[in-house]
Amino acid sequence: MPTLDWIGKSAVVDHHRKVSYRLLRCDRELSAGDADAGNLLVQGDNLLALKALLPYYAGKVKCIYIDPPYNTGNEGWVYNDNVNSPEIKKWLAQTVGKEGEDLSRHDKWLCMMYPRLALLKEFLADDGVVFVSIDDNEAHNLRTVMDEIFGARNFLSTITWKKRSSPDARDTIGNIHDYLLVYLQNPFMAKRAVGKMTLSQNRVAAYKNPDNDPRGPWASVDMTGMTGRATKDQYFEVELPNGTIMKPPAGRSWGLAEATYVALRKDNRIWFGKNGGNVPRIKKFLSEADGQVVPSFWDMEEVGSNDEAKKEVNALMGSADEFDTPKPLRLIRRIFEIATQKDSVVMDSFAGSGTTAHAVLAQNAADGGNRRFILVEMDENICRNVTAQRIRKAIDGYGNTPGLGGGFRYSKLGAELFDEMGNVSSDVRFADLAAHVYFTETGGPLPKRVGTKSPLLGVYRERAVYLLYNGILGDRSVNGGNVLTHEIAGELPPHDGMRVVYGEACRLGKKSLERYNIVFKQVPYELKVD
Repeated sequence: MPTLDWIGKSAVVDHHRKVSYRLLRCDRELSAGDADAGNLLVQGDNLLALKALLPYYAGKVKCIYIDPPYNTGNEGWVYNDNVNSPEIKKWLAQTVGKEGEDLSRHDKWLCMMYPRLALLKEFLADDGVVFVSIDDNEAHNLRTVMDEIFGARNFLSTITWKKRSSPDARDTIGNIHDYLLVYLQNPFMAKRAVGKMTLSQNRVAAYKNPDNDPRGPWASVDMTGMTGRATKDQYFEVELPNGTIMKPPAGRSWGLAEATYVALRKDNRIWFGKNGGNVPRIKKFLSEADGQVVPSFWDMEEVGSNDEAKKEVNALMGSADEFDTPKPLRLIRRIFEIATQKDSVVMDSFAGSGTTAHAVLAQNAADGGNRRFILVEMDENICRNVTAQRIRKAIDGYGNTPGLGGGFRYSKLGAELFDEMGNVSSDVRFADLAAHVYFTETGGPLPKRVGTKSPLLGVYRERAVYLLYNGILGDRSVNGGNVLTHEIAGELPPHDGMRVVYGEACRLGKKSLERYNIVFKQVPYELKVD
């Protein structure tokens, strides 16, 4: 498979594996609504934030939508679009080194995107799907990089979105569209990953009932088929209601076998026109319709435009100056309509104005769902004063617009999980380490625990995972309860299968461990996750 090379690639291909795990600290004053709604807004570098979130959400996200910088070279934004923001420049200097000083605009963008996309892939569920907004500046590079990270066979579609009605008069050839690159986590899960759209008003209006069928309105579809794929039993004669004998039209076959046709006609599912002399068509009832196939071109009349999006942000925030091209609510809601279920987790690591969170809340209100969002925004000012404020207003209501309900936790990046000596940092609490331990052992997020006073974290594939840390068993003396002894082994919650115990040290020999059916792993040396 062809791959893309650029200055600095060798430094970033595996960089996501070397990023330190960090703690997440909730800021209750900046949070809003129902704190237990399961929604999260994280302020901080999205590379660090994604790594911090991984132990909690790996393999659990149904749909990822991101709107990364388009790399247009426009210098005038607060959220700088040419990847020359101080945060990104600092990161490039640390990651790529002096070589980064010679990077072109495209090199910088690729160095920034690659490790972030690599981490995002780790969050997707088996039936997950990722949508990435982009324009002509980097669409070709993004496609090649995503082929490399997600796999070329996992590419599903490039959706073209008409974002405005007319081109910029300054353009030589007008550009009125953006793209959405769509990739699956598993190509065999395509039908579960992306479904059909709800029928539009225009499509519903096309259903009629000219023959007063008791099953209600219907629309007819072509009954003919292509000859190249036809079998012998698709070349039968049809007797029309007016007595005419009809064969398939020239160069065509019927699109179904004769036995199927006979069954459909008996069930009054064949339409010959009002006079009974037309080429037969198959009746499809509105009551049986399961939706509309998603087209690969999305018109602004259906999903909104950049101008509509700016008006939405203006109505909420009073100004959209920070965002030259925000995305309309209808665009993101269409994504969630076709690519999520009512209980799905949605992620956006380039949160910006917060449209993704707003769309999740709106879609939940529309269909009674309980989708949850995880958002990350790098810029502290934007995160506090735009992203969080927009979500808060969407929850509570604004102007004459009623609130959508829900809530979110506002979190910031805390200390690294491990200090420079490789030991667990002093700031780390039991709950922090528990999530990391469980992820280390299982590759999945920590299950919701019934109690918080037990060293038993959960059971995964018939093996129980325990953590001895910070005196979870009640002993607050030095190393108390953190060292596996015969006494501690006897106090562990029982489990019939294998028991994996993480702790600072073990005083049991090999035979004793076998008798207790325990595999011991030492903290922190066996907690490194690649």
